[in-house]
Amino acid sequence: MNTKTCSMIHILLVDDSEDDIEFTRKALDETKLANSVSVVNDGIEAMTYLRKEGQYANAVTPSLILLDLNMPRKDGREVLADIKADPVLRKIPVVVLTTSQAEEDIMKSYDLHANCYVSKPVDFVGLTTVVRAIDSFWFGVVELPKK
Repeated sequence: MNTKTCSMIHILLVDDSEDDIEFTRKALDETKLANSVSVVNDGIEAMTYLRKEGQYANAVTPSLILLDLNMPRKDGREVLADIKADPVLRKIPVVVLTTSQAEEDIMKSYDLHANCYVSKPVDFVGLTTVVRAIDSFWFGVVELPKK
């Protein structure tokens, strides 16, 4: 793990696929990117978490959000729009991490102010490589706001 920024890195993973969650968690563990990871399974739960409502009243504000696009109830595009419209939440970097490589999804994500768009590899080795790149960039190169 890079140590350029604070030593406590918390990631919010927003994804509805149990397989993708498991692979992403393993990749995060292997790369030692995060001190802790919270997982929510859809956009409504993501916004409840980020707004620290209900069961998430004591939630840790994430250093980074890994956001899937295609989810039930409220998809990632809607979540991204809500995050970037909120003056407090918009400072949290959002990495769209999805299997979609559709140009429309890429353009829409950037239109909604995603910090970056990453096509999720379908194999563990590829995903681990992507997670290492996320670590290197977001926690080794970029200056993030202090909390």
